[in-house]
Amino acid sequence: MTAFINSLDPGNTPYLDELERKAKEDDVPIIRKDTQALLKFLMVQSKPKNILEVGCAVGFSALLMAEYSSADTKITTIEKYEKRIPIARQNFIQYDTNNKITLMEGDATEILKTLSPGYDFIFMDAAKGQYINFLPDCLRILNKGGLLVSDNVLQDGDVIESRFAVTRRDRTIHARMREYLYELKHNDALNTVILTVGDGMTLSVKL
Repeated sequence: MTAFINSLDPGNTPYLDELERKAKEDDVPIIRKDTQALLKFLMVQSKPKNILEVGCAVGFSALLMAEYSSADTKITTIEKYEKRIPIARQNFIQYDTNNKITLMEGDATEILKTLSPGYDFIFMDAAKGQYINFLPDCLRILNKGGLLVSDNVLQDGDVIESRFAVTRRDRTIHARMREYLYELKHNDALNTVILTVGDGMTLSVKL
């Protein structure tokens, strides 16, 4: 079913398609085709003006949001992996022709504490075991009516397994993601839907 749906996708602008090809060639994790389609839809539907991305990698998803959002949209993206920061920065210099994107280097846990409220769209796509730790500051800086979108929440199906069915090294991430999903669904400040798009995504509106 996913392959059929993705076969209907018209693709992105040529430079994004090339960045995607290069990322796959270099084994850099980027958002999947159906995730891209949902993000593009949300850019048009919710028309965010101030976007925060937690987890930049080489900048593909930030550039995708820049490409398909309004002309006056601003995007702040956070990355701490030193080997990918120069690649992301070069991609932004080359392709972010409207200067929408600001790259912040460092640990998101620390950077999030320094950010002021005012974001109407947050895309969470960083270390999966840290989502639950990022959440309080994300809620603090997200506007009422704003959207928190979290990627890879189903962990290729591992999240539904018993903790004893996943490898020992993955048990902490497994437990934290389950805790994160529970919190999203039970937090009185949020209305959340869990989707099976890509590797699982959540859409959470701040009430």
